[in-house]
Amino acid sequence: MTHRISLIVATKDRPDDLKRLLDSLRDQTAGPAEIVVVDASSEPVGQVIAEFPELTVLHLRHWPPSAAAQRNAGIRACDPASTLIGFADDDTTFEPQAFANMLNFWEHAEPDVLGAAFNFRNLPRRGNSILKHSALAERLGLYSARPGSVSLSGWQTVVGEITETQFVEWLPSGASIFRREVFGKDVFDEFFQSYSYLEDLDFSYTISRAGRLAIVADAGFSHFPSPVGRVSGRQFGRCEVRNRLYFVRKHRLSLARCYLGLGIRFGMSACSALLHWDSNMLSRALGNIEELVVQSAAQPTNAPTVFSR
Repeated sequence: MTHRISLIVATKDRPDDLKRLLDSLRDQTAGPAEIVVVDASSEPVGQVIAEFPELTVLHLRHWPPSAAAQRNAGIRACDPASTLIGFADDDTTFEPQAFANMLNFWEHAEPDVLGAAFNFRNLPRRGNSILKHSALAERLGLYSARPGSVSLSGWQTVVGEITETQFVEWLPSGASIFRREVFGKDVFDEFFQSYSYLEDLDFSYTISRAGRLAIVADAGFSHFPSPVGRVSGRQFGRCEVRNRLYFVRKHRLSLARCYLGLGIRFGMSACSALLHWDSNMLSRALGNIEELVVQSAAQPTNAPTVFSR
């Protein structure tokens, strides 16, 4: 079977980043069959797209901005002939052989493989947290040292650059490809609206319950986080609590472990704010505590009611 990829790019007010992404897609030895740009920018990005006549690009306008909703709009607009549907953040770039190697992976993939991500070449190095990687955190179900796993607390572990293709429990949506058939019912949950934090965890973890997910070692990409479109520390602090609890309830994980993890996350943010006089981390901690109070006071009406285990 010869696969065809439709690649969906959700974008908002990042014309320079989008241009760099399209540059890298133009340089592919075997690129996607079509690119669906779902544009929520205040100034449409049509002029940027016009600079790439070599690419087959469908430009859709979408409002209001929401990564989850924009991706869903892109899925609906994809060419019916495409057998694979993928996603790329607008501030990513791909190595010239990335799509050729990804297509080669799919040509040989077993039928139970439902999704695959590109290999993250420039994942930022973060300080190692002793608590996160401790045996106690593993035993409590708070966090796992195993890359690409999802713990009972609802926390996921990231996968850095790998040298061999490996299978995981979730995939980031910033550079990933899925079989078209998974979109019959599994689309991005639009609860994760506006700044769609954890929408990729929710989407891919749902798919992993039905089949396998891989990260392809020789299909490389890089992420250059844009400063445009970021929310304030306080908004993010509320978002990370609200969305994590929703994910845990939806997938019937452990609310008790999740609340413990969120309490630890608040403590880490507060300590960092005090030790480094970091106003953004202080705002994040305040957002955490505000949303924890709200969530503790009432069961959210927009999430399934389930019991912790």
